[in-house]
Parts: sequence; structure tokens; C-alpha cells
Amino acid sequence: MSTSATPQALPEAPASAPAQARTAATPAAHQERPGGGRRKLDWRVRFAFLSLVWGFSFLFIKVGTEGFAPFQVTLGRLLFGTAVVAAVIVVKRERLPRSPRTWAHLSVAALLLNAAPFSLFAYSELTIPSTLAGICNATSPLWGMALSLVALSEDRPTRRRVAGLGLGFLGVLTVLGAWNGFSGLDARGTAMALLASLCYPIGWIYVRRTLAGSGHSNVALTGAQLFVATLELALVTPLFTSMPSHFPVVPLLAIVALGALGTGLAFLVQYDIVSEVGPTTAQMVTYFTPVIATAAGVAVLGESLTWTTPVGAVIILAGAALTQSRPRAARRQP
Repeated sequence: MSTSATPQALPEAPASAPAQARTAATPAAHQERPGGGRRKLDWRVRFAFLSLVWGFSFLFIKVGTEGFAPFQVTLGRLLFGTAVVAAVIVVKRERLPRSPRTWAHLSVAALLLNAAPFSLFAYSELTIPSTLAGICNATSPLWGMALSLVALSEDRPTRRRVAGLGLGFLGVLTVLGAWNGFSGLDARGTAMALLASLCYPIGWIYVRRTLAGSGHSNVALTGAQLFVATLELALVTPLFTSMPSHFPVVPLLAIVALGALGTGLAFLVQYDIVSEVGPTTAQMVTYFTPVIATAAGVAVLGESLTWTTPVGAVIILAGAALTQSRPRAARRQP
């Protein structure tokens, strides 16, 4: 995630976009809480936790859909995630936005950054492995770079970034096995996963244009956005699914973990990391998440893995890194 001109959407971290649209990097020196509280865990430990949770999110989605409908998985995820953030809001006595205009913008952000991509990933994993979904999610920086060239006037195309885009999408074709005519690949599920990853940068650009500088805290904006997303799913879910007749334990626990850890606690940890070491370092989680998602899918779920998946993933991540890199002269500028 970045406060630079290039819109970023960290994997499985979209709810943080309103805050990141206005959060600047701060020094990493302080290890104590304001007011002299106890020391925090080292940011590297929290970074590792974030990578693991977001990497395992795709496994949790897969397990959740084995017992519940995709919309039900997403609704449960949002419910538990909202509950965690709401608890923090109550403890910290944060004030939620009051302006109807802000809530209107948050409803669009909730759709683009939570309700739509979360649901699309859940539906995609009915027919594609969690490893492929995790790698598709890693294309978000590529979509973001492509969109920023059109939607953000301050983002100028450079040879390095264009090369990164080309390399990244070459990696996508490698993962999909384009030269084999995409044989053995579920086109619909893959398209849903790619569309979900596209939702993130679209939502980020929207947030940047509408909610930047709103004056509200990170936690308040995220809590409000998750709450609206939960309402949106609560209205849609009954139209497409019926009430579950039973609640299998393992899928239910997967949904609880997906929401409480991957959608609630992880966002709060992300804020701490961004404020401590800056968004540039924090966005490096983008490159660890698909690796962990692939390892989890193969080791825990026994998903098959051909050579095109890891090779394509490496190419995608290299392309994403290129799109986010800047010439040395530009980095030296204040």
C-alpha cells in the first residue's frame, strides 16, 4: 500500500484503503505506545503475522465454501471482521463519520473493496484451487499500475513501469498455461479471481478521490466501511441462498479465522506497520502472500502444483515490483 501516486491494494487488505489514502509514512523509531505503554512486538514479527494470515486467507475461503455458500462465507467473514474493529473503536472511543456524503462514499468503497472482491474470490474457489486464487490476487498491483496511468494524472508512464506491466501479465499467461489453450483450467473461476483483484485498485482510486483528507481516524473509517459492507452482504445473501440447515465445525472455524484474523486483526496490525516503517516497506507483504497461499494450498489441502504456477508467480511478482520501483534520482527527492 502506498501514499505515492501509484494506487496500491495489498492482498486481502482493501478495507485499509480509506486510511491509506491519507496516511503518510512516519519514523520507525518508536517502539512504545503513546504515553509510555508497554513495548510492541517488533514490526518484523507483525509483518510475518500479516503475511501468514493473508496467505492462509485463501485456504480459509476454500475450507469455508466446503460447508457454506460463497455469499455466506463472505457475510460471515465481514461479520467477524467488523466485530473485531468495532471492539477497538469502542475501547479507543473513536468517532464514526457523521456526514451523509462520507457514508455514501464509504458505501461505494465497501462494495469495491470488500463486498464484491470477497464474494468473487469465494465463488472462484468453488472451481479453482486456492493456490491459483492467491496468485491471481497478486496481480492487483499490475491492475493498479495500468489504471493509474489513466485515472491519476500525476502518475506518468515510464519504461520501467511499462516493462513491469508487460512482464507481470506475461506471468499471468504463464500461470494460466496460455500456450496449451488454457486446458484443464476453469475459465469462469479464474476470471472471477482476476476480476476480484481488479476491484481493489478501482476502489483505491475511488477512495483516493473522495475520502482522502476526511479527517477521520484509520480505525473509524475502516470500521464504518466494514459495517456498510456487512449490511450490503446481509441484503444480498438471502436473495441467493437459504439459511444453512447445519453448521459444520471446520468450515465455520475457517470463516471465523478469515474474518477475525484476516479481515479484522490483520487490518489493525497493518496500520501499526505502516505508521512505524512506512507504506513502502509495508507493501512488501504483497510479495510474500502468494508464496504462502501456494504453500498452504499444496501442504494442507493437497492441491496439485505444476511448474507453470510457481514460475508464473515469480514473473508476476517481478513485474509488480518493477511497476512500483522508481529511478534512483526520483527516490532521492524529498
